[in-house]
Amino acid sequence: MRIAAVQMDVTIGKPEANLAAMLAKLQEAAAAGAKLICFPECALTGYCFDSVAEAKPFAQTLPGSATQRFAQVCGDLDVFVVFGLLEKEGDRLFNAVALVGPNGLIGSYRKVHLPYLGIDMRTNYGDRPFAVFEADGVKIGMLICYDAAFPEASRALALLGADLIVLPTNWPPGAECVADFTINSRAMENAVYFLAVNRVGLERGFQFIGRSRICEPSGCTLASTGSTAPTILYADIDPAQSRNKRVTRVPGKHAIDRLADRRPEMYELLTQPHSLPTPRDDANKQ
Repeated sequence: MRIAAVQMDVTIGKPEANLAAMLAKLQEAAAAGAKLICFPECALTGYCFDSVAEAKPFAQTLPGSATQRFAQVCGDLDVFVVFGLLEKEGDRLFNAVALVGPNGLIGSYRKVHLPYLGIDMRTNYGDRPFAVFEADGVKIGMLICYDAAFPEASRALALLGADLIVLPTNWPPGAECVADFTINSRAMENAVYFLAVNRVGLERGFQFIGRSRICEPSGCTLASTGSTAPTILYADIDPAQSRNKRVTRVPGKHAIDRLADRRPEMYELLTQPHSLPTPRDDANKQ
């Protein structure tokens, strides 16, 4: 499968304009042979809203009008798309991503780890177990931005059988090391393909840093950009590589399998909650 990461600017509070821009890039990437095209976090809506009241009019249900429109175009082009949006469910608001194909919504994910930044200061925590979805024979796991800082999230998707982990992001200044090193580490330690697609542009004082990246199961970089300009990255992936977890370096003498060699019985400490207060403890979700 050829995959594409569309690094693009987004206009806050303009979902129709953002959707039109994404559909144009979808056409461009499909014409270049991409079967799965991925867009940044909150690409439909923008990110730096000041309140739930301001953001919620631009949120959508899943499925909803955006997924329906994407499904129409995916059907015409025979492709799949991952894009970020704000999802509403009753009174709750989630930072979410959706996977859509020619037949409509395939699956979605709600951001589990929330930083004290932008609309994440006010959204609800993701409330669904990690899950893997299939598109054209490729098993896809989805995370969002800050989730990459928690290795347990990527490992959970690897244990569920993900061939590819997709990470739509809104990396601001200060996240350069995450972009340059963490994505490669998550690919390597889980033996999966890993695509991180960031946005660019200025939004309410935040200059997003770009630096989108696609890595292979060895941790090596397949495609990347250090630019803060809009661009599309492409890479060809082979699920057979991510499904072969045993790496033989010296036949009969040196082989590793980072999933089989785990010692879960020694990891009980990871299940213990952290007791120190966080900025969200006093966050005003208005």
